[in-house]
Amino acid sequence: MPARPAVPSRRTLLRSAAVVPVAGLGAAACGPDGGGGAAAAPTAPVDLGAEKEVAEGSAKLYRDHNVVVSRGRDGSLKAYSTVCTHAGCAINKLEGTRLVCPCHGSEFDARTGEVLHAPATVPLEELSVEAKGGRIVAGPAA
Repeated sequence: MPARPAVPSRRTLLRSAAVVPVAGLGAAACGPDGGGGAAAAPTAPVDLGAEKEVAEGSAKLYRDHNVVVSRGRDGSLKAYSTVCTHAGCAINKLEGTRLVCPCHGSEFDARTGEVLHAPATVPLEELSVEAKGGRIVAGPAA
């Protein structure tokens, strides 16, 4: 008589069914805007908008380009990629000058790119930024 194929128990099937949706959610949440894939910083200079949009001592998030620009009290501009250094998620929340990643809760200082709250341990990538003809232009670091 041939051997019967192994049949998983009811308990094994229920455990597997419970784990699959949870694992799928983690992967989906780690992409840009919660979708699959990794976010990307600009690879070429991009015009972000009017220079006056970023007041002294504040920051502005440009979600469409994965860039945050801050202006110091002295008028100087700084720009950083808003691709989280923990899992590559697009950061989509700016509270004052604090960036908050939607995937795992990492927080960064928009003025310095420094990590304020883990799980990220590496600062944001600094980008080049300048004001040209009243417009803010940011791109990869030179």
